[in-house]
Amino acid sequence: MTGYSHILDEILDAIRRAKTICVVGHVRPDGDCIGSQVGLALALQNFGKQVTVWNQDAVPQKLRFMVPDDLVRKPESGHKFDLVIATDCASFERLGTVGKAIEQHRDFINIDHHESNTRYAKLNWVSARVPATGELIYELLKHAGWPVTPAIADCLFTAISTDTGSFGYPSTTPGTYHVAADLVRHGANLARVCNEVYQSYPMSRAKLLRHVFNSFRTTHDDQIAWFWLRKRDYTRTGADTNDSEGLIDHIRDIEPVIVACVLEEVEPELTRISLRSKSDRVNVNEIAGKFGGGGHAAAAGARVPGKPLSVQRRVIAAIKKALDAAQ
Repeated sequence: MTGYSHILDEILDAIRRAKTICVVGHVRPDGDCIGSQVGLALALQNFGKQVTVWNQDAVPQKLRFMVPDDLVRKPESGHKFDLVIATDCASFERLGTVGKAIEQHRDFINIDHHESNTRYAKLNWVSARVPATGELIYELLKHAGWPVTPAIADCLFTAISTDTGSFGYPSTTPGTYHVAADLVRHGANLARVCNEVYQSYPMSRAKLLRHVFNSFRTTHDDQIAWFWLRKRDYTRTGADTNDSEGLIDHIRDIEPVIVACVLEEVEPELTRISLRSKSDRVNVNEIAGKFGGGGHAAAAGARVPGKPLSVQRRVIAAIKKALDAAQ
């Protein structure tokens, strides 16, 4: 990665100085978060470091195949680390309860690819030009000259594949394919990744998907599609929040939908919104930003306080305004 040598050297200097390192990720971790965390953690262990991996929320079932037993754990108080590295996390708040647990640290590094990243660490390597944090971790390992083992290759390939929609999103670059090819050369097991991540879903997710198709709504000449996920929907289907990952894609893919939205009940007056755009003229990062959130131009989210119907009206109105401005 031309132009990144200086910051990569700074990151490696901090790693060399540290004996104890904690690798942390965002709440409700996805494939890029877990793949980047675990891939980096394995590389650091191979380099002789004492590594702890913390997340507020559990690893989704479909991603557990690449996580060694007990490697990723919930945060614990009273620990002091020489170095904390956050991967794939756009803001300190997105660390959730991990944030409080990592207050005692000497150095803090933030490695991420979100356009909305708030540069919250002492040292920040943020590149919105790459489609996945896993690609940045790959570049770090290559710059360091560290071996990419088959286990690490599985992690980083999963990270990149999931955050590019199996290399189908417009954010995918020619360099992304080169990185993926090199990971396959280093032993990434494509059959296993494909089966675990894309072809093995529990019945609870199928029931949740049925709810989506039965309840989604459209407006603005069918250019906007949205649905609600309430706590009772999870209870009724036996699903958990991990099962909702990627459900938005099913309504985004409908024609002529341009922007898809999921409104998810977190608390009676707190709603989590997820946004997806199929048009480069509609930047959902900007829409999410109006509600205190962020992400990417094509995928973003926020947590919005207020009564559910009020939140729905405000969010849909903001999407309509963005669509009208793009005409």
